[in-house]
Amino acid sequence: MIGSDDHKLGEVTAVDGDLLIVEGGLIRKSRHAIPLAFAHADESEQVVRLSVSKAVVDDSPPLEDGDVDRQAVAQHYGLVQPTEVEPDSAAEEDALRSGIDPAPRQRARIREGESEAGLRGRQIIPPDADDKL
Repeated sequence: MIGSDDHKLGEVTAVDGDLLIVEGGLIRKSRHAIPLAFAHADESEQVVRLSVSKAVVDDSPPLEDGDVDRQAVAQHYGLVQPTEVEPDSAAEEDALRSGIDPAPRQRARIREGESEAGLRGRQIIPPDADDKL
């Protein structure tokens, strides 16, 4: 298996539904799940090529005891629609009230393809803003 950066990732050990299970590493072997949407077979070279880099795969959630956390894999590869993030802390809630986009929402929008520059100009309206109008 070859990443988009032409680095070898390891060997495909299994296919689990819409995921390829890849084992890599020389001394400390690790296994990762990669969505089939990012893989295509290169018949001429008899390898599987990915449209993501080795670093992206290495940063993906590893399999633990052979179990795949499908939700974590989908989130890592950006295959799930980000949900509206509820404030996790008083600081995030204060940021929303003051019109600042909390970090989790910024990361979700960046994953959707918006640049940080596009985020700076966006006005955030707090959830209870209608009550104040």
